[in-house]
Amino acid sequence: MADRVYIFDTTLRDGEQSPGASMNTEEKLEIARQLVRLGVDVIEAGFPISSPGDFESVRRIGAEVGDAVVVCGLSRAIAKDIEVAAEALATAKRPRIHTGIGVSESHLRDKLRITREEALERAVAAVKLARSFVDDVEFYAEDAGRAEPEFLYRMVEAAIKAGATVVNIPDTTGYAYPEVFGELIRGLMEHVEGIEDVIVSVHCHNDLGMATANALAGVRAGARQVECTINGIGERAGNTALEEVVMALKQRRDVFGVETGINTREIMRTSRLVSSITGIRVQPNKAIVGANAFAHSSGIHQDGVLKERTTYEIIDPAEVGAGASRIVLTARSGRHALRHRLEELGFELRDDEFERVYQAFLEVADKKKEVYDEDLEAIVGESERTLDETYHLQQVHVSCGEPGIPTATVELVARDGRHLIDSSHGNGPVDAVYNAISRIVQVPNDLTEFSVQSVTRGIDAIGEVTIRVRAEDGQVFTGRGAHPDIIVASAKAYTNALNRLLAAQSQKRTVEEEL
Repeated sequence: MADRVYIFDTTLRDGEQSPGASMNTEEKLEIARQLVRLGVDVIEAGFPISSPGDFESVRRIGAEVGDAVVVCGLSRAIAKDIEVAAEALATAKRPRIHTGIGVSESHLRDKLRITREEALERAVAAVKLARSFVDDVEFYAEDAGRAEPEFLYRMVEAAIKAGATVVNIPDTTGYAYPEVFGELIRGLMEHVEGIEDVIVSVHCHNDLGMATANALAGVRAGARQVECTINGIGERAGNTALEEVVMALKQRRDVFGVETGINTREIMRTSRLVSSITGIRVQPNKAIVGANAFAHSSGIHQDGVLKERTTYEIIDPAEVGAGASRIVLTARSGRHALRHRLEELGFELRDDEFERVYQAFLEVADKKKEVYDEDLEAIVGESERTLDETYHLQQVHVSCGEPGIPTATVELVARDGRHLIDSSHGNGPVDAVYNAISRIVQVPNDLTEFSVQSVTRGIDAIGEVTIRVRAEDGQVFTGRGAHPDIIVASAKAYTNALNRLLAAQSQKRTVEEEL
C-alpha cells in the first residue's frame, strides 16, 4: 500500500488572514463541516489568543467535529498563548497545539531580537508546555525556507526531543524553489536524530508562484503532511492550494507513490463554499476549481475532447465534483463542436442547413465573447426564417442622434438576384428602417405590434424582435428577427413579416388561377 500524506487544512487560520477574508464563528463552523466531508486530516481552526472570536471558533469546532479530524490551535512560543490554546481545545476529541518560533536570521535578528540559543530555549520550553496539555504537539520553525540549514537541524532535533509529534517546515515568505526546498527536507531526514519518529510537514507560501511545486518537492523528499488552504487563499499571495496538491498526488502516483484520504468529489463544492463565505473570487484560470479548468474554446481542442476526453484533459471533471467538460462556443470553435452542441439541443440539420447555420454562427461569434445555447436557438430560428425568401436583408445603415433626423439606408436582395437600395427617414431609427424597406417592397400594411427581448445574457446579448403586420385584407402576419444589433434585428423581423405576407398573397393568386 502507498504511503499516506496527511492533509492539514489551514483555511480557517492562515486562509482567513487574506485581506477581507475574515469569517465569523458560524461561517467557520459551516466550512469546518464541509472540510470533514472533504476528508481532511487536520483542521487548523484558529489562533485562540488572537481574539475572543477565534477562541470561540476553535472551541465550537472542536466540540462539533468529534473524532472525525484533528482540531488544531495555533500559538506562539509564549506560555500564555499555549495555555489559551489548550483551553480552547478542551472540547476537542483529538486536539493538537501548533506552536513554534522563527529560525531565520531575519526573524531572529529583526523580529524577535534574540540569539540562536535563546530561540532554542524558547522552542523547547514551548513544546514541553504544550505536551503538558495535549499528546499531539506540532512545532513550526518559522521562515525555515530562509534559515541556515545546520541551525534548522538543531532546532528541529531539540523540538523532537522536547516532545513534538509533528515538525512543520514552513517556507513562510515563499522564497524557496522546488530543488532547494526538496533538498532542505531531505537534509532534515538525513541529519536530524529522531526525525523518523515524527511526521514532517511542509507549509509553503506562493509569493513566487511556487507554493504547490515546493510542497510537492517536500513530499518527494519525505514530508508526509502538507499544510494548505482551499483555493490557495492566505497571507499575501496565498498558500499551497489543497486542490492542486491533492490532485497532483492522485494523478501522478507514478511519481509520488503516496495517497491522501481526500474525497476529491467534494473539492468543487468546498471551493465554492469558501469563495462565497470569504468573498474572494476564484480566478477563472485557477487550476482544478477555476471556471475554465475544464472548459475548451479552441476548435482543435474541442475536436479532440469530443473524440476522446483524455486528449486534452488529464483529470475527469467528475472526479473533483465539477460535472462535465464544457465546450465553450466562440469564434475559435470549429464545425465539430457546433454540430455537437446543436445535436445536444435537439437540432437535426442537413449538411446544407448546418453550413448556413455555421456561417451565421461565425458572424455572431465575431461580435460576442461566447455564444450561448439561447444564441444558437436564435441563430437556427433565424436561418429557418431565411428559407425561400422573396426579399433578403443584405445590409442596413442608420444615422440618428439629437439633434438630427433619423435616416436609414437599406439594401434588399430579391429572389431574382436584383440588389434594391433605398433610403428614408422616420421618427426614430427603427421607423426610418421600416419606411425604407416599405419603399422597396411596396406592399400596403399596418404595423400592429412591436416587441423586443434579450434572448441571451450579457451586454453583448442577442436581441430578438417580434412584430405583427396587418395586410389590406385583414390577415395578420408575424415576423421575427434576431441579432446583437437591435436595429438589424428589427429590420430582419420586418422583412420576415413582409416575406410571409407576400408568400400568402402568391399562394392566394395561385389558388384563384387554378379555379
